Amino acid sequence: QFNPRRQKPPGTLKPIKPPDGVWQLVSMDFHGPINPTSQRGNKYIISFTDVLSKFVVTKAVRDNTAQ
Repeated sequence: QFNPRRQKPPGTLKPIKPPDGVWQLVSMDFHGPINPTSQRGNKYIISFTDVLSKFVVTKAVRDNTAQ
């Protein structure tokens, strides 16, 4: 018995065009939960990375929600 494949075939990777200037293309990531939490109750770290310069800005936050 043959079961047909129900998933869409994987796509090909396409390169991202490098930005013309700094802070025009940014990647963001959450790290955590980190134990133990800080004295202020922060247990996640959010990081923003400029794709062109690779400059990173990080901030400790209490949760990973949009509020």
